[in-house]
Amino acid sequence: MSYNALQSDLAKQGYVASDDLAVALHLALSLERPLLLEGAAGVGKTDVARTLSVVRDTRLIRLQCYEGLDAAQAIYEWNYQRQLLTIRAAAEDGETGKAVEQRIFSREFLLERPLLAAITQDTPPVLLIDEIDRADEEFEAYLLEILSDYQVSIPELGTITAKSKPIVILTSNGTRDLSDALRRRCLYTYVDYPSRETELAILKARRPDIEAQLAAQIIGFVQKLREETLEKTPGIAEMLDFAAALMGLGIADLTDDPTILQSTLTTLLKTQSDQAQITPEVAGRIAGRAA
Repeated sequence: MSYNALQSDLAKQGYVASDDLAVALHLALSLERPLLLEGAAGVGKTDVARTLSVVRDTRLIRLQCYEGLDAAQAIYEWNYQRQLLTIRAAAEDGETGKAVEQRIFSREFLLERPLLAAITQDTPPVLLIDEIDRADEEFEAYLLEILSDYQVSIPELGTITAKSKPIVILTSNGTRDLSDALRRRCLYTYVDYPSRETELAILKARRPDIEAQLAAQIIGFVQKLREETLEKTPGIAEMLDFAAALMGLGIADLTDDPTILQSTLTTLLKTQSDQAQITPEVAGRIAGRAA
């Protein structure tokens, strides 16, 4: 499959990928390498993995990273409660020793977390490692081992090797620097806010019934709003919520009613200071330049 065909398949599912992103995805699939997507929150990095899983008709396995994430939460852990109940039941039946130990440390009692689950699928899944920059550096060491060999060592069971190699997408919002070792392991592309043409295509793909004039005004307004100094710049999801709100209220022109326009900004502005900064006068000025 060429990158153009992949780009087309993504578009059919409502994800409009830039040429750079489509090429990066194509190379990641062809070379069977993890792909690191870096960019601001809200530019559609997570949706890449979701849409790709639909295009490939395969399972999406997501690992949401956070500070303090460790191997037990990301790779595997034992079902301790079930093990304890089994030990008690065995003791009541007079069973003890090696046989009980072998039973409770079998695959039956193993809880697969996302990284282990991803390498035990018969069909390659899409493994989304979301916001890797939120995890600790120590966790990257666990991750590198798995991404290098696609296998997990479990002391009680031995080494579990991948049945199929997952399609790995990592995302980062740039809250901390990632290790050179992780970056070397991955292909890389930066996902920026879309151009006016691309964002307009996204809106029309998600809202095909929207009027052309209103669609153009919405994209112009949101892109001008991003030029303001905000605590949280509105992303694509917020733009789509803004469009849905305007359409739901029957608004055909952003300049018709400043009061209603101001009320719909709750879909775009997510902090008190941002809402205070974009006054009705500022919103009206931006709307006047949005067409």
